[in-house]
Amino acid sequence: MAERFLPCRVLQPVTSLEAGYLKDNNFDTVCVIDGAQVPAQLKACFSAHESVDAAFNIEICCFRSGVLDCRVVYAPLGTLTDFDDVRRFGEAAGKALDRAIKAGAKQPLLVLPTASADFADADLVSILGALAKLYVPLQLREDVPAKKERFVKIGFFHPDAAKLAKLLKEASAFEAGRFVARDIGGGDPERMAPPRVEQYLNDGVFDKNLVFKTVISDEAILTKEYPLFAAVNRAAACVPRHQGRLIFLEYKSNSPPKKTLILVGKGVTYDTGGADIKAGGVMAGMSRDKCGAAAVAGFMKTVEQLQPQGVHVIGVLCMVRNSVGEECYVSDEMVTSRAGVRVRVGNTDAEGRMAMADALCHMKERVIAENMPDAHLFTIATLTGHAVLAVGNHSIVMDNGPARAAGHGRRLQEQGEVIGDPFEISILRKEDFDFHCGKCYGEDVLQANNLPSSRTVRGHQSPAAFMMLSTGLDKHGLKSDRPIKYSHLDIAGSAGDIPDPPTGAPILALARTHLH
Repeated sequence: MAERFLPCRVLQPVTSLEAGYLKDNNFDTVCVIDGAQVPAQLKACFSAHESVDAAFNIEICCFRSGVLDCRVVYAPLGTLTDFDDVRRFGEAAGKALDRAIKAGAKQPLLVLPTASADFADADLVSILGALAKLYVPLQLREDVPAKKERFVKIGFFHPDAAKLAKLLKEASAFEAGRFVARDIGGGDPERMAPPRVEQYLNDGVFDKNLVFKTVISDEAILTKEYPLFAAVNRAAACVPRHQGRLIFLEYKSNSPPKKTLILVGKGVTYDTGGADIKAGGVMAGMSRDKCGAAAVAGFMKTVEQLQPQGVHVIGVLCMVRNSVGEECYVSDEMVTSRAGVRVRVGNTDAEGRMAMADALCHMKERVIAENMPDAHLFTIATLTGHAVLAVGNHSIVMDNGPARAAGHGRRLQEQGEVIGDPFEISILRKEDFDFHCGKCYGEDVLQANNLPSSRTVRGHQSPAAFMMLSTGLDKHGLKSDRPIKYSHLDIAGSAGDIPDPPTGAPILALARTHLH
């Protein structure tokens, strides 16, 4: 089952670089990325090229090795500075595979770098970089089956067989999750409209014995129990193929849980901006506004593959289209949230927080009612343009008091750094809560101002405060009778923009932090 969610049907472990072995296994290209760890069979060849080409360790090149009787692609790392991180290895592996494809390779072999004190996961990140390069978009796989794979097989060389087996197992679990996240996040607005996300997940994505799925689609239930979500869904609900879905995925290990992870993802399948429509050509690319929910689905796939013990994991995909039309919600509307909080809409383009808040409230209620152990709630969303301005292509973590006291943001940042899924830490402050406090008698919370987040002071921090205020999570801080950890992850900068495939962020960092 795992092979279905990998870009190649076979990830072959290789511990020999003899010409006969390569020929017998039909490997036609050897890819090298670390010039400091060149295999013995290639040292003479590399030395010869270095002696005549000053750019040999700077630029990608392709040449033939007589010793190995096949082509060699070298994508050098170059000189690493104090400010480089392990992503350089993944990027180099991707470039090597891309050059191998252009050279006509059919079954390449990647020589993995050996882990070092500076880059403990360089070998794993190199595998993941290669697999990311080989991903074929879902719609191309469906429409043109002949192009569903760029290679049938890829090999990975490492001299330690036991270490290599472990690496490939872990990489397969991570890549299966990223594969699902890319499929959902990268599908166009029709292919991955809410009902078709449900259909995709019904098609054997999860082992039903490991991950239990429930779906809420009834408009009456959504309106009654998830009113903020229903407001966003109102215009789309008029079109059957666009009607919203709340999709719940749940994993319980065989052993009694000691830890609970609950992830709520923004799944806006297309964001027109609603009545506050995105004008001036900025609407293109808004099919990627579902990458938060896509990451939640992908994380659940990785959980299924790793089957961690002592952990209870719930994922919620808030799949909705922010359509514009006579039924769309508008600014100035007053909507009472599931938590009984009166919310005044300030900007219909701030729909992501609306889509997630009631599901987050529902999960908070479950944590309390079921007395879930060591519970940690998350929202994951491509939420704000401000996040992109603030940190570029990195993810941002914002912890509430209990999560911050547990050192969560720092641990997530450290683990993300090791595995090439970087995070920046932002701090929630009093000003963020003041920003969303009701401004007139009769309203409890203001959903947003009428400016884009990129033109709003603290534009990526304050939405986390909104979600706490509108769900009652603000009543579960460090000094409360029932503290609950909550973290908001803004992945607007790290999820990946068209024309590039979705990245699957922040699956790697979350898995390393919470599943190891």
